[in-house]
Amino acid sequence: MISTESATTVVWGHPALELVVDVSPEGPVAVRSLQSRTGGVHDLPRTAQPLVELLVAGEGRARASHRFSETAVGRRLRYTGSTRGQDGKWHELHVDLSDERTGLTARTSFRSADGASACQITTTVTNHGPAPVLLQGVTSFAAGFAGARVEDVDLLRADSEWLGEGRWSLRPLRDDVLPDLNLGLHGQDGRGRFAAVSTGTWSTGSHLPTGGITDRRTGRTWLWQVEHNGAWRWEVGERRDGPYLALLGPTDVDHQWHQTLRPGESFTTVPVSVAVSESGVDGAVAALTAHRRALLRPHPDQSTLPVVFNDYMNTLMGDPTTEKLLPLVDAAAAVGAEVFCIDAGWYDNGTSWWDSVGEWQPSETRFPQGIQEVLTRIRRRGMVPGLWLEPEVIGVRSPMAEKLPDAAFLQRGGVRLVEHDRYVLDLRHPSAVAHLDGVVDRLVEDLGVGYFKLDYNVDPGAGTDLAAGSVGAGLLAHNRAHLAWLDGVLDRHPELILENCASGAMRMDYAMLSRMQLQSTSDQQDYLRYPPIAVAAPLSVLPEQAASWAYPQPDMPDEDFAYTVCTGLLGRLYLSGRLDLMSPEQQASVRAAVEVYHEIRNGLTSAVPLWPLGLPGWSDPWLSLALRSGDVTHLAVWRRGDDAGPVTLSLPHLRSQNVHIEARYPRDLPAWTVEWDTETGSLTLTPTPHATASARLFRIVAG
Repeated sequence: MISTESATTVVWGHPALELVVDVSPEGPVAVRSLQSRTGGVHDLPRTAQPLVELLVAGEGRARASHRFSETAVGRRLRYTGSTRGQDGKWHELHVDLSDERTGLTARTSFRSADGASACQITTTVTNHGPAPVLLQGVTSFAAGFAGARVEDVDLLRADSEWLGEGRWSLRPLRDDVLPDLNLGLHGQDGRGRFAAVSTGTWSTGSHLPTGGITDRRTGRTWLWQVEHNGAWRWEVGERRDGPYLALLGPTDVDHQWHQTLRPGESFTTVPVSVAVSESGVDGAVAALTAHRRALLRPHPDQSTLPVVFNDYMNTLMGDPTTEKLLPLVDAAAAVGAEVFCIDAGWYDNGTSWWDSVGEWQPSETRFPQGIQEVLTRIRRRGMVPGLWLEPEVIGVRSPMAEKLPDAAFLQRGGVRLVEHDRYVLDLRHPSAVAHLDGVVDRLVEDLGVGYFKLDYNVDPGAGTDLAAGSVGAGLLAHNRAHLAWLDGVLDRHPELILENCASGAMRMDYAMLSRMQLQSTSDQQDYLRYPPIAVAAPLSVLPEQAASWAYPQPDMPDEDFAYTVCTGLLGRLYLSGRLDLMSPEQQASVRAAVEVYHEIRNGLTSAVPLWPLGLPGWSDPWLSLALRSGDVTHLAVWRRGDDAGPVTLSLPHLRSQNVHIEARYPRDLPAWTVEWDTETGSLTLTPTPHATASARLFRIVAG
C-alpha cells in the first residue's frame, strides 16, 4: 500500500492506482487526481469541486442550481483526518470531514483491489449535532476531472429499455450537452448539467448506471458504475475549472427520498465504483472489468461456467409440459448443455397464471407424473436442473395474497401497490422473507433444483411509505433487504447458481451482479436485432456473466442459423431453440459451437473486451466484439445489411505481430477472405456473397 499525508494533501493507493486528495484548510476537501500509476499525469491543478455534496433541508445549495455541485454543507465540510488499512486484497482509505455549523460528519471510504486501477466508494454521514437533520441527497463520490478542458472531453453513456438494452454513445460534452456559456466572463460556475436518472426498481430500465468521460487529447478516462438495485443518479457538469462528476443513490428531487438523521444516527450511501486509465475507453473498460471481478462473491460457477439451455426463448415460450420437455432435455444433453432450466409456466394448472403466481407449486396438469419425472431426466442426462422463479411478486389472485399480512407488501397510504396485476413483496418484513426462504429451500432440498432464473417483470415505482420517513427511503431499505435475502440464499445453498433477470436486463447492476452468477442480457426475440445488445453487454457486465441468447431454429437458412449461434458465443453461452426438431447436421452445428465455447471459457474469467469497429450502433450493418485473453483473441463479426464487404477491423494490440487466424465457427459454411496488415494491426474480412445475415467467429493467436 502506498500512502502519504502532508498538511495539504493525502496520497493513497497501490502500484496500480493513485488517489490524491486536497485537504488544505483554505477550501473544501477535493480530489486532485485519481489515476493509474502507469503513465499517470502529475502536477494536476487543484479543483474546487467538494469531495462530498450534502443537500440538507434548512441549508440547501450554496448557489441555486439543479445539480449536486456546491451544496452549502458540502462547501463547508473540512478535513479532520484519515485512516488507512488493508482487508485481504482490498486497500482501504477513509477520509473524515466535519461541518461545525450542523454537527454533521462525513466519512468517504475508498477501497481498491490489488492490481486494479479502480476503486469502490461510499460516504457515511453521521449527525453529531444537537438536533435532527433532514438529508435530501448525499453523493457517494464527487470530483472534478482536473486538468481537462470541456472542449476536449467526450461523454460515454447509454440508454436502455426492454428489447433495446445498452444503446451506447460517445459524444463531445460540448455537443448540446454542455454548451459554451463563457463562464469566465460571468465569474460564476454554471447551473446546468447532464444527469442520468433511474427511478423505481428497474435500475437499468431507461438509462445505465455505467458512464464515462474521456479526454480525447490525452486519453485520460474515468469510467464509473452506481452499484444499486434501485434508484440512482449520476451527473456531469461544467465548473470554471473544468468538468465535474457526481454519483448518487436516491435523492429527494428525483426519487422522493429523504431521511431524518437524529443525533447519533448515520446514513451510508449506495456503493459506486470508478475505474481510471490513461489509454482511453478501452483501458478504462479493462480496469473496470478487473474491478468487477474483484467485487464478485466467490462461487463454484466461476470456475466451471456451464452451458445453460433454457426452454423459453422462441421455443416453448412459457408452455412447458412433460411431453414437450423430455425430447428437449435429451437434445440439449446431446449438444453439450450442462444446465437445463425450465422457464415460466411450470406452476400453471391451465388458468390465467400471470396474476396467480406466488405459491410456486409444480403444475399437476402439465406434469401428470409430477415434475420430478422431468427433473430426474435432466439429472440422468448429466445436467443440473433449473427453474424460473419470480420471487418478489405475488399475483393478486394468488392464495398467498391472503396468507401474508398487508405489512409484507409495498404500500402507499395504507393500500398495497399493484403493478400489472401483481403485488410486490416488501423484503423488510420477516413474513415475506420467510415465505421466499421456504420456497427456495423446498425447491432445492425436495426437488433437487440447482439453478434459478430469478425474474422481475414489474416496477412498483417510487417506493413505500409504510414504516418509512419517505417513500424513497422505504424503497432503499427494501432494496437493501433484497440483497440481504440473496446473500442468505447463497449462504444456505453455496453451490446454487442464480441468474439475474428482470424482463431481460432491466436490473443489470453490480449490487445484484456482485452476488449472482450470470445475467440475461435481453428478452429480444428477433435474432437480427440481438447482436448490438450482445456486443454492448461487456461495457455493463463481465463477459463470463453476460448470457446472450443463442436460439437457432430448424427452419433457419444455414447462414442465419450460424449468425444466431454466434450471438451467444462471446460471453456465457445461453442456448434455446427447438433442438429436438433439428436435423442431425443442425444438431452437429450446435454441438460444434458448444465445443468452441469450451475453448473460449478456458480464458473467459481473465478476458478483456474490445470493440474493433467501435461501440455498436443499433442499426449498424457491421458489428464486432473481441475478447482478449493472454496471447489469444476471440473475434466475432456480424454482417446485418446488404453490404457484402470488405470490412476492416482495428486490433491495435496485435500491431507489428505475426498472427495465426482461424475461423472457429461455423466451419462448414463458405469461408470469408482474411487479410492481415501487420504494420497497422488491422484485419480485413470479405464475406461470401449472401442475401441474408451472416456471422463468423475467429480465433487469433499472436506469435
